Amino acid sequence: MTDVLNPTRPASASAPTEAAAWPHPDGLQADRIHAACRRACEAIAPAWPLDSAIAVNPHWSRIGMPVRRVAARMAVLAGIQVFPPRERQAQAWAEGRITAADLQQALQQLHEAELTPEACVAALARPLPVQPLPLLIDVLDNDPQRHTRLTWRQAITHQVSQTCAAWFDQHQADWQPARKQGLYAFWRETLQHDHGIGLLMGLPHIGRSIDALPPTAREAEHWVIERLGLPPAVWADYLESVLLTVNGWASWCAYLGWQARLAGREDPHLRELLAIRLAWGALLLDCKDDLAARQAFATVQREWGRAPEVLAHAEQALRVDEVWQVALEAGYQRGLAASLAGRASSPAVPTPEVQAAFCIDVRSEPLRRALEAACPGMQTLGVAGFFGLPLAYTPLGTAAQRPQLPGLLAPAVTVGDVLVPADARDAAAAAKLQRQAEQARQHRFALGDQWHAASRWPGAAFSFVEAAGLGYLGRLGRWLRPGVQDRARDDLDGLPARYRSVCRPQLLGLDDEARVTLAARVLQSMGLVRGLAPLVLLVGHGSQSANNAHAAALDCGACCGQTGEVNARSLAGLLNDAAVREGLKAQGIEVPAATVFVAALHNTATDEIEGFDLDRLSPDARTRWDRLQPVVEAAADQVRRERAPRLGLDPTAPADVLHRQLRRRANDGAQTRPEWGLAGNAAFLIAPRHRSQNVNLGGRAFLHDYDAAQDPQGEWLTQLMTAPMLVTHWINWQYHASTCDPVRLGSGNKLLHNVVGGTLGVFEGNGGDLRIGLARQSLHDGRRWVHEPLRLTVVIDAPQAAIDAVIAGHAVVRDLLANGWLHLWRFEGPTLQRLAEGRWQGLA
Repeated sequence: MTDVLNPTRPASASAPTEAAAWPHPDGLQADRIHAACRRACEAIAPAWPLDSAIAVNPHWSRIGMPVRRVAARMAVLAGIQVFPPRERQAQAWAEGRITAADLQQALQQLHEAELTPEACVAALARPLPVQPLPLLIDVLDNDPQRHTRLTWRQAITHQVSQTCAAWFDQHQADWQPARKQGLYAFWRETLQHDHGIGLLMGLPHIGRSIDALPPTAREAEHWVIERLGLPPAVWADYLESVLLTVNGWASWCAYLGWQARLAGREDPHLRELLAIRLAWGALLLDCKDDLAARQAFATVQREWGRAPEVLAHAEQALRVDEVWQVALEAGYQRGLAASLAGRASSPAVPTPEVQAAFCIDVRSEPLRRALEAACPGMQTLGVAGFFGLPLAYTPLGTAAQRPQLPGLLAPAVTVGDVLVPADARDAAAAAKLQRQAEQARQHRFALGDQWHAASRWPGAAFSFVEAAGLGYLGRLGRWLRPGVQDRARDDLDGLPARYRSVCRPQLLGLDDEARVTLAARVLQSMGLVRGLAPLVLLVGHGSQSANNAHAAALDCGACCGQTGEVNARSLAGLLNDAAVREGLKAQGIEVPAATVFVAALHNTATDEIEGFDLDRLSPDARTRWDRLQPVVEAAADQVRRERAPRLGLDPTAPADVLHRQLRRRANDGAQTRPEWGLAGNAAFLIAPRHRSQNVNLGGRAFLHDYDAAQDPQGEWLTQLMTAPMLVTHWINWQYHASTCDPVRLGSGNKLLHNVVGGTLGVFEGNGGDLRIGLARQSLHDGRRWVHEPLRLTVVIDAPQAAIDAVIAGHAVVRDLLANGWLHLWRFEGPTLQRLAEGRWQGLA
C-alpha cells in the first residue's frame, strides 16, 4: 500500500537514514508545533518518588482555569472525573449528609438561577453526558476480533510503561540501559526487539513497520502532527490527551523537569515521552490499508474539529456537578463556622510552663487539644513541619543528600550526622569516634550489598535460599506475628549500636552570623520571640508501618516524605547554642538562660511522643521532661481512644491494651491501613490558638499559629499564604482527586502493588501505567469512603488589607481563589467573612 503519512515513500521501505527523507516544516510551522507540544507538557503536574513522597494536586498546572472548566477538559480529553461522582453525591443526599439547605445555598452561591433543586436531584440519576474525544489509536482499533485481545490503547500503555520502567530504573535492576541515546531512541530500539507486542495487538506483521519510525523525537512530533490534519487551535488539546493516556509516567517525567528547573536546568524526558506516544499512532497507521487509514483520519479530524464545541458543552453539563460539590462543602463549613464564631477576644494567658510547637499536619490537632486539656500550663503552637529549615540531609558515612523541606522549595542548608558524646569537650576523641563510626557503617553496607547481589545472579536463586535458610523466616515471622517494637529509625540502618545514641544531625557550613540569622527567622516565624517557657518542645511527626511501599506518604505530606526528626533535632541544637543566643540578643530576641529546646517526634500511627538527645539536657530540663511524661501519656491515650473506632478497635479497652494493639498494627506486614493519614482534611486555620482553643475540629484541620499584631508589614502572612497554604492545598487535592477518580488519579488496590525501579512508583499488578495518587485502602475502609472530597477552607485572622495585598501580589494565590480551587475566609472580630467573586461577604 502507499504510506498515508508520506505518500512518496512505499510502506515496505526501510527507515531512511538521511535526515532529508523526513519532511521538515518551515520555521513558522515548526514554532507552532513546538509551542503546542510545550503547552501539552506544561499541563502535567509532577509526581514525586516513593521514598520522598509529596502530596500533589494532579491539576496543579491547570489552576489558571476555573475548576469546572478543568473538570470539562479532563472528562473530554481523558475521561477523568474531577468532581465527586454523581452516585456518591446521591448517597450523601439520601443519607442527609447534604441537606436541602445545603443545596439551596450552593445554587445561590453559584448564581444558578436556571437550575432548580428538583433538577439537580433528578440529574443525580443520570450519567454524566460527556464522552472523551477519540485519539488516532482508538479509531484505528476497528478490527472485528478486537474483543479477543487487549485494546490498542491498553497494549500501547503497557509497552510504553514497561519501556519507561526499564529506562528510569537505577536501583532495582542489575542490568541498566545505556542512557546516552535518550528515551525516544531507547524506546525505538526496544520496540525493534519486542517480538510479543504484535501478538498482544493482533498485528503479527508489525515488525515490518517498526523500522519505518522516525529516528528522532522531534521528527516524530512533526511527522505526526502535520499529517493529522487537525486545526492548529486544537493541537495542544490533542497532545495533552495523548499524554494523559500515560499520565503516571508523564507525571514522573514532569517531576524530573521540576527538579531540573529548581537546579536551573531543563529535562527532555516529558517531551520525548510525548513523541513516543505520537509515534505509536503513526506506526499503527502503517499497519492499516489505505481505506482504513483515510477513515481514521476523517474520524479524528471530524471529532477534534468540533473540540471547542464539545468542551463548551461539557462545561455546561458539569454545572450540576459543581452545585453538588459546593453543597457537599456547605454542610461541613456550617459546622466549622459555628465552632469558630464568637471567639474574638484573647484570654489572659499566664507564662506557660511548657511550649510545644507541632507540625501543622491534621493529625496534630487532636493531640494538641488533648495535651492542653491534660496540662493547662502547656501552650501548643502550630508551625510549618520543616520548622523553617530549608535543608538537605546527608546521613553518616554516605554521599547521599536528601531534601527535608516542601517540594516547592530548593534546599539552601546542609545537615549531616555528627557523633557528639554527652560530654563533647575532647574534640580529638570526637573526631576519632566519627571516623570509626563512618568506617563501621560503610563496611556493613558493603557486606549487605554483597549479600543482596548473591541472590540476583541468574543461577544463584535456589542455592541462595538454601544457604540463607531460616534467616529469611525471621522477617516473615515478624510479619505473621507482629510485635510491639518501637518505630524503626531508618537513618541509623547499618550503624553499630554503640554509636547510635550519640549520632546527632547538625547544621554544617554556616558561620556564626548565618546561624544567628537563621535562628532569628525561625523564631519570628513561629511567634517565639518573647514569652518563652523553660521547656520548649519542637515536635515533628512520622509514621510507623511495615511492608508498605507508600510508607513515606504517611510521614510528612509536604517535606519530601521524611519525618520531622532531622529538622527538629537540628533546630534544637541551633537554638540551644550559647553563641547563637548571644547573637540573637543583638537582634532584640532574648532567649532566657533557663529555656531549653527539646526535639521530639509524634508517631502518628501509635500517638506516642519520642524525645531526642535527652542525654544532653541539664538536670533541671531533664526533670521537667520527666515530669511531663505522665501528661503526655494521658493525652496520647485520649487520642488513641478518639481514633480507635475508625480503625475497628475498641475505644473502651484498657490503655495498655489499646496501645499494644496500635503498635501491632504498625508492625504488621499484612496491614493495609496502619493509619488513616490525612484522610478527612478539610480546613486550614492561620490564626492565634485562642481562635480554636477547646474546639474539637475532628482531626480535619491544619493549624498554623499566626499573630497579626507581631507582623505589621505582613511579611509572615505572605510566607504563610504562599507556602504552607499551597502545601495544604496540594495535600487536600491529592486526597480529593484520588477519591473522585481512584482509577486514573489514585494508585488502586494496595494488595496488587508492585514497586517499580525501587523508588519510582508502583504498578497495580504487573503492568499498565505507573500509578500515582493514593491507594484505595487509604481512602476507603472496605464499606465506605473515609475521605470526603471537599476543597480546602482556609480561615485567616488578619486585617483585610493585609490579605488583599498578598492576593494582589501573587498570581498563584489569585488563581487558586478566583478559579475555585479553595475557599478563603477571615475573622472579622467575633464573626467570619468569606471571599467571593473578589469581595468579602459575611457568612450567611
